[in-house]
Amino acid sequence: MTRASRLSVAVLAAGVGLPSIAQADPDLPPWSEKAIQEDVDIDALAASGQDPIAILQPLGEQLFSAKFTTQDGAGRPDATGAIVPTKVRRQSHLAFQRLAGPDANACSSCHNEPAIGGSGAFTANVFVSEGFESADFDTIDPQFSNERNTNAIQGAGLIELLAREMTVDLRAQRQNLLEQARTVGEPVKVDLLTKGISFGTLTAYPDGTLDVSGLDGIDDDLTLRPFSQKGVFSSLRQFTVNAMNAHHGIQPSERFGPEWTGSTDFDADGYENEMSPGQVSALVAWQATLPAPTQKVDLPDIWQDAADKGEILFSEIGCASCHVPSLPLESLVFYDPGPFDTAGTLRQSDLKTPLALDLATLDWVQDLPRDEEGRVLVPLYGDLKRHKIADAGNDTFGNELLAQRFVARDVFITAELWGIGSTAPYGHRGDLTTLDEVIRAHGGEASGSRKTYADLSETDRQSVIAFLRSLEIAE
Repeated sequence: MTRASRLSVAVLAAGVGLPSIAQADPDLPPWSEKAIQEDVDIDALAASGQDPIAILQPLGEQLFSAKFTTQDGAGRPDATGAIVPTKVRRQSHLAFQRLAGPDANACSSCHNEPAIGGSGAFTANVFVSEGFESADFDTIDPQFSNERNTNAIQGAGLIELLAREMTVDLRAQRQNLLEQARTVGEPVKVDLLTKGISFGTLTAYPDGTLDVSGLDGIDDDLTLRPFSQKGVFSSLRQFTVNAMNAHHGIQPSERFGPEWTGSTDFDADGYENEMSPGQVSALVAWQATLPAPTQKVDLPDIWQDAADKGEILFSEIGCASCHVPSLPLESLVFYDPGPFDTAGTLRQSDLKTPLALDLATLDWVQDLPRDEEGRVLVPLYGDLKRHKIADAGNDTFGNELLAQRFVARDVFITAELWGIGSTAPYGHRGDLTTLDEVIRAHGGEASGSRKTYADLSETDRQSVIAFLRSLEIAE
C-alpha cells in the first residue's frame, strides 16, 4: 500500500471525504522520490467534527520518519538555520553538512532510540547557535555553537499541557497581584507557586509596574517554555517549525512564507511553500500523542528490591525536589495551535477554530494514575523549571560558551527523567556514559544532592541507579 493510499484509508475510515480534508498529490507516480506527498486542510478538519487524532496521527508518523529529498525542498542554500528567517552571508558549497545544517535526512535520523521519537546516540549530536540570527558557521569551535544531544519526545503532549496550565495559573496570580496593589495603594509581593512548584517572587506597585527581579527559573513574561534542554521553546509547534528549517532545510510557510518574508521560496532552492500548516499540525499531533514513558515491570527480584529502595533514596537525598515524580494535569484536550503560539508559528487567531486533540481517548493516557480530584498525575520526574546546575567547582554542565535565548550558559531546564533508563548517553552533549557520571556532574543548585549521593554507600548508590534504570521508553 502506498503512503497516499494509507492516508486515504485513514481518512475514509473516519467518515471524512478525502478531497475536503486530506489529499495526496494525484500527479505523483508511485515510485516518486518526493517524501512529502499528502496534506490536510486543518480548517476543514476542525469544522468536520471528526477526531483530528485519527486523521493527523498517521500522516505525522509518516512525515517524522520520511527521508526528505531535494524534491521536497530539503536544503536552504540562501538561508540559515536561525529561527528568525535570515539570509546567509556566504553560501556553502555543501548542500548537506553536520555543522550548521541541514544535518539530517529525517526527524527519525536522530530521534530513534529505543524507538522512533526517542533520543539519539552521540553520533546524532547537533550544533546550535544562539538561535535568533545568522547560523553561518562551519566549525565545532564552542565559540560559535553549542553541541547538543537528542532529547526524547515521548510524553511531550502532556508536558506541553502542563506548561500551558501552569502559565495560565501564574499569569492569573500576576493579574490578581496588580489588582490588589491598585486597591491597597502600596506595593504587594507574592510567592509564585503553581502545581507545587515555586517560581520565586513577584512584586506589583499601585501604578501597574512590576518588579520581576525575584523570579526564579522562568522568563519575565511568566510563560513556561518546556522544550529544548535550555527550556526556551513554548510549544511542539514552535519546536517543529524551528527543527524543520534548521535540521532539514524544509521551510514551513507559516514562518517562511509571504506573510513574514514576502516570498514563497525564501531559501531560494527552487521549491515553494515547502511545508503547509496542515503538515506541521500532523507532525505536532504525532508528537503530542506519543505514549509517555513507563516503569519496567516483571523485573528480577534483585532489581525490583533495589529499585524500590532506590526510589525512596532518590527522594531522601533531595533529587525529587527538582525531579518531581508527578504533576497534576486538569485537562487532556490539546489545542493546536496552542494558546501561547506567537508570530512565526500558526496562531489560534489565524484559524476559525483550533484543532482539539482529546488525549483522554488514548489507551495509554487512560492507564495513567489520577489523584483524589480526578486529575491525571503526569509521572515526568521534572518541574518544567530552569536551574543553575554548574559552578566553579563542578562545571561539567557549564561548558557551553554561548547563551541561548538569553538563558545563561550554566542554566538548564530540569530534564524529565521518565524514560531515562532508555536514553543513554547523558548530559546536554551526550558525553556522559553512565547515570552515576551524570549525577556526579551536577553542580550549582544541585550540589547538595550530588554530595549526599556521593556520600551514600556503594549499595545505596547502586539502588538509586537501579531505580533510574527502571524508568523506560517502551519499544
